[in-house]
Amino acid sequence: MSFGRLDRSSGAPPMSDINMTPLIDVMLVLVVIFIITAPLLASSIKLDLPKTDAAKASEVPKAVLVVVDAAGQTYLNDHPVSLDDLARQFATAQQANPDTEVQLRADTAVPYGRIVEVMGAAQKAGLNRIGFIADNPTPAAAPLPTAAPTAPAEPATRKP
Repeated sequence: MSFGRLDRSSGAPPMSDINMTPLIDVMLVLVVIFIITAPLLASSIKLDLPKTDAAKASEVPKAVLVVVDAAGQTYLNDHPVSLDDLARQFATAQQANPDTEVQLRADTAVPYGRIVEVMGAAQKAGLNRIGFIADNPTPAAAPLPTAAPTAPAEPATRKP
């Protein structure tokens, strides 16, 4: 029988590695924030676009973006232009690339005649590929479940 020191097993050595979980959590939050904010930065002109369920078209090699706001002002690549300047820009784009597509974003309040003027300017310049940009419709919100009332409800009174 020995009264010496008891043999203890040595515990696990201290961990010298960096804990990656908090770093990964922060990076994922940043990625989500960038994914949400990137589409908001795409256009600085406030429009109320029409809604459609149509499939999104594939990207074309070259495109010009034409925006017509609710007041009827025309913008080419987010710069205000007159209809004559727009026709000249279309002609320049057609000479650079005959397959250039005109992507047209128009507010729902814009009269049809204004859209036809923009389309006519594009077609006169030789740009026959015109795409209309619209938003996806928002699905109808499902009604929230309601809890049963805790107190008996009072009957509704009707005024004659």
